[in-house]
Amino acid sequence: MVPARQWLGMTPQGFIARESSFDPTVTMDRLIAAAVADGMAILARIDHTAAAAKVGMDLRPTEVLILGNPRTGTPIMQDVQTAAIDLPLKALVWQDSAGKTWIAYNDPMWIGNRHGVGAHTEPLLRGMADKLAKAVAAASGGARVS
Repeated sequence: MVPARQWLGMTPQGFIARESSFDPTVTMDRLIAAAVADGMAILARIDHTAAAAKVGMDLRPTEVLILGNPRTGTPIMQDVQTAAIDLPLKALVWQDSAGKTWIAYNDPMWIGNRHGVGAHTEPLLRGMADKLAKAVAAASGGARVS
């Protein structure tokens, strides 16, 4: 996967996105199922569209999933506590103005670099990156990477 481009006009550092073959709700449901099947815990599903509607505002489908595994994340935070601002991991599913569904997340390796975690936690970060990429691929149905 490579960073997102077209819809943002810029590439946020460490941001990875994939177009989904499914609508936003199905994509999020598939992401949850894939993450749970791979041993990750789902901590929250945040529906920004519903929150916007509660205050009379419109927002295309936009949801954030907070997920992780304390056995993996805790040693990273023990090494560098500031990593806790980026952990647990988050995934974003949204529909763009053209009606395409996207799924994105911050690369765990980038998170590690951002906080300067030690080399001994790199295997944990690599495992996070691999599991999240696998779940995103399953959720998106193998759609193209952008």
